[in-house]
Amino acid sequence: MNQSTTKPALGSWIKAFRLRTLPLALSCTVTGSFMAVASGRWNGTVIALTALTTLLLQILSNLANDYGDGIKGTDNQQRIGPERTIQSGEISVDAMKRMIILVALLSFISGIFLLFFSLKNHWITAIVFLVLGIAAILAAVKYTVGVKAYGYYKLGDLFVFLFFGLTGVMGSYYLNTLTLSWDSILPAITIGLFSTGVLNLNNMRDIDNDAASKKKTIASALGLQKAKYYHLFLIGTGWVAAIVFVLLHYRSVYNFLFVLTLPLFAKDLTGILKTTDNALLDPFLKKLALSTFLFSVLFGVGLLL
Repeated sequence: MNQSTTKPALGSWIKAFRLRTLPLALSCTVTGSFMAVASGRWNGTVIALTALTTLLLQILSNLANDYGDGIKGTDNQQRIGPERTIQSGEISVDAMKRMIILVALLSFISGIFLLFFSLKNHWITAIVFLVLGIAAILAAVKYTVGVKAYGYYKLGDLFVFLFFGLTGVMGSYYLNTLTLSWDSILPAITIGLFSTGVLNLNNMRDIDNDAASKKKTIASALGLQKAKYYHLFLIGTGWVAAIVFVLLHYRSVYNFLFVLTLPLFAKDLTGILKTTDNALLDPFLKKLALSTFLFSVLFGVGLLL
């Protein structure tokens, strides 16, 4: 691992922020916010602050991932994915630490403003969400940072599902409406499983290097072929949950607008199942992330029509 002694360039920070991951992160906010708009109870300021907080948490996670895998040596020349900034020496360990602290602080401040504009005098609920927010910040950092980084113990999938699925979608909906219905968990499951699918693709791509680096993931535990079946389960179950939700709330054929994205998912799944070289899985990460974002937009628009 090389270490830069010069001030990191803006381009290096943009690279470390990994902008291509942001549409996926926004998918949970988009879905929950559209559900709130469809219910007739929503607040534009709350939606904007929810989106901002989500983006900051994703950037925080990306920076911490760059730092954690970099200092552990998991990011090395054998890694297939894009070169990270700690790995390449573009950003020093100390500079990355400072940026992680800054983005964590900005995430916290954004979250405080979000709770202020959403919950106002609902202090008990605000405290619950404050705890969830702090947990989200810690989860973003602890994925690869520290001796007991949960991403190294097959827990990454669970945390992605919880925070970018259940908490992200249902939290976005509740902060607008101050109510929660049992069936709102269905779209949350969908986005959570799709997001987990992106992580699983990442882990399938890096399956050999992760095993060599003693990073335990569900993909490395299953092996490449079974990890593909697991991926099929994630995407298929996500689609079933979304369809069940729409059937429960069906008003018109436009509610199924999100089905327009089905060919994208089907094409990628076919390609993933046929791929025998895990290095060739990398392009599917971006495709699934963008497909998920498009799915969330069309799903939300369909609820309004």
